[in-house]
Amino acid sequence: MVGSEELLVVLGISQNDLVISNKQWDADKMSWRPTYRSSKFRNVYGKVANREHCFDGIPITKNVHDNHFCAVNSKFVAVVTESAGGGSFIVIPVSQSGRLESHYPKVCGHQGNVLDIKWNPFFENIIASCSEDTSVRVWEIPEGGLRRNMTEAVLELYGHSRRVGLIEWHPTSSGILFSAGYDYKILIWNLEIGEPVKMIDCHTDVILSMSFNTDGSLLATSCKDKKLRVIEPRSGVVLQQACCKNHRVNRVVFLGNMKRLLTTGVSRWNTRQIALWDQEDLSMPIVEEDIDGLSGLLFPFYDADTHMLYLAGKGDGNIRYFEITTEKPYLQYLMEFRSPAPQKGLGVMPKHGLDVGACEVFRFYKLVTLKGLIEPISMIVPRRSDTYQEDIYPMTAGIEPALSAGEWLSGINRDPVLMSLKEGYSRPNQLVFKAPVKEKKSMVVNGIDLLENVPPRTENELLRMFFRQQDELRRLKEELTTKDVRIRPAGAGAQQPEER
Repeated sequence: MVGSEELLVVLGISQNDLVISNKQWDADKMSWRPTYRSSKFRNVYGKVANREHCFDGIPITKNVHDNHFCAVNSKFVAVVTESAGGGSFIVIPVSQSGRLESHYPKVCGHQGNVLDIKWNPFFENIIASCSEDTSVRVWEIPEGGLRRNMTEAVLELYGHSRRVGLIEWHPTSSGILFSAGYDYKILIWNLEIGEPVKMIDCHTDVILSMSFNTDGSLLATSCKDKKLRVIEPRSGVVLQQACCKNHRVNRVVFLGNMKRLLTTGVSRWNTRQIALWDQEDLSMPIVEEDIDGLSGLLFPFYDADTHMLYLAGKGDGNIRYFEITTEKPYLQYLMEFRSPAPQKGLGVMPKHGLDVGACEVFRFYKLVTLKGLIEPISMIVPRRSDTYQEDIYPMTAGIEPALSAGEWLSGINRDPVLMSLKEGYSRPNQLVFKAPVKEKKSMVVNGIDLLENVPPRTENELLRMFFRQQDELRRLKEELTTKDVRIRPAGAGAQQPEER
């Protein structure tokens, strides 16, 4: 038997060389070891509600438009439905779970498919919708929900020449609504007067998503022209612009006050990818990270209170979640919620509607089209204590607006009015939404009359324009007839003295 020392002599290796090589191997091994951060959210898990707390028997729309088709607040769940003869959506009280009756009343005033719905963050009975019929409508839902079909909107807003695919409420002002249409324009509506007050016309293709920073002074957009933009919304000036060749952007979201943007998209190898950007320098992304090779769109959801990012894939049942930091590695993967049922869209409950006692930090409402089901999924931080957990529930944006529409349009910016969740959400909102009385007239924004005739591009647009012109001709004929009756006696009376 040869000893270890004799073997080293035979091989020509000294003891010192062996020690050095062992140290080098340990160093290399340490460099490959993953770095673990202590995080209070590393054990967050997703909990699916029991079947009796789900919403069943809902004819969820089969439209393939890349939106959520679902909007949630502490009172109601609204879902776009499949219907004949125009677009519609249903509004269900959050507490009224279970199977829905087949003739449940709907909001059905649109003439085309509804493409997006959003609840007003300050008036919980007010919801906005946009449609293929080129209109944006604002509805007031009665307390307790609908008892009959609703066809009359509080406001009907016309200004886009093509279908309207996206709407967003301003995060701090009570009466400002943004709408993005397939005419490549974003209109800013002042609901206190019921008219568009600004048109942002810097996009060269369809706008895919919009996101505001915390105080609503900046707007980020992703567009089908493969460009990411940061815009000053009141002036329409593009402050930053990125042409994304390697990372094809689909969705963009502001990361609170971190001065960062996060985008989801597709890499040049057709893998799903996320990218982190500095909002003041979009020349290059800070981080790019591949997610997987699936083809469905990735929806990003950001929680500014916990700095957690949720990524939900359209057409699959996975929800991944990350923690975002201001230092490297910036994106810390936490865990993944898996489900065999594919999701068509997801609604998100506002913070004041969460179950604080159960340490719930986020809640999704998942649309499962095949089952006609809305499935609540709670993201829970496991804690043994029953006391209020202040570290996971900091002061959060409440339901009181910081600005009126006029103040924001005049150039004032204010952060959201914060509220604590410690006592539970019970304070009623004393504000009352008042719709303006509108007169039909031309809408001139940036020197352009938004309601003047534009060439129709679809059969629906052609029919609507035809009926609008018929009404206008009928009105003009009636005016001419009445004016002719008034002019004749005056003319006859003026000629009588000359004959004498």
